[in-house]
Amino acid sequence: MRLAWAYLLTVASAWLLGEFVGEWTVPTLLLAYLPAVVWVLPAPLVLAWTLWGGRGVGVVLAGTLLALGGAGFLHWRPHQGGTLRVVTYNVTRGTLGTPDQIAAALRPADADVILLQETNFLPPGYGRTLLNALPGYHVRAGHEVMTLTRLPLVSGRNHPIPGSRRTVLETTVRWRGQDLRIMNAHLNTVLVSSLLRRDGDALRRTNRARVGQVDLLCRVAADGSGPLLVGGDLNTPGRGRLYRRLRACVGPDAHGVAGRGPGWTFPGLFLRIDHLMARGLTPTRARVLPGTGSDHRPLLVEYP
Repeated sequence: MRLAWAYLLTVASAWLLGEFVGEWTVPTLLLAYLPAVVWVLPAPLVLAWTLWGGRGVGVVLAGTLLALGGAGFLHWRPHQGGTLRVVTYNVTRGTLGTPDQIAAALRPADADVILLQETNFLPPGYGRTLLNALPGYHVRAGHEVMTLTRLPLVSGRNHPIPGSRRTVLETTVRWRGQDLRIMNAHLNTVLVSSLLRRDGDALRRTNRARVGQVDLLCRVAADGSGPLLVGGDLNTPGRGRLYRRLRACVGPDAHGVAGRGPGWTFPGLFLRIDHLMARGLTPTRARVLPGTGSDHRPLLVEYP
């Protein structure tokens, strides 16, 4: 019985601390960025132990449901097709696949807008070959980000990101007779691995840099009216204070409104770190597409 309660309380405490305290402290930051599937893994063993002992089964089942829900396995939203299709995809500098593989992952999406990150391609001529394989798009580029759109292009502007050489690429397109602003971003990651080297300063420094980068996104988002899309590799799981701040200053996360399942865009670590958020637009369907040529997966979101 004690083991059952310990499991339930551990899952509940870890989730609440990671969600609502998050990046404020190092331990709770680790809880926020830990793959949520970790909390599901002990459930079969704990359940088997309580079945053998004959007590606490209901408590373990409650903890298991909480863990499954927190990890996104119970997430289910209705799906409906939309007329505006947007994809975000980190293409890993072209180091894990050919331009044809990346283009083949994007073509089935039939996207009106494509947001690419890590476009500082290492193979010579990679970017040119990729764009040739995706004809019919207007292209705007920032530092390590690129936006492709089939919609009429109004303007493009780059915003330097604090703590990084990257830029946030702000593009304005014409959609349904009005201007639609699109922000393509690739935020820094928190160097959690630095703790293995006992370098807590690096972790705190990268966390502070991300706070400044989220501040920039919120300022740019507030500098204008009308519909707005913000997307990209935000290197932020779907919980924690920074994630909630982004939702507050931009709008709902498409996966939360119109996605199903855990939505892992970085399946190697069972994480959902690529997002599309919107103001003035309601997503009708969000799904992760199969992808080759990158360690990320494309995220496709449809809007009515």
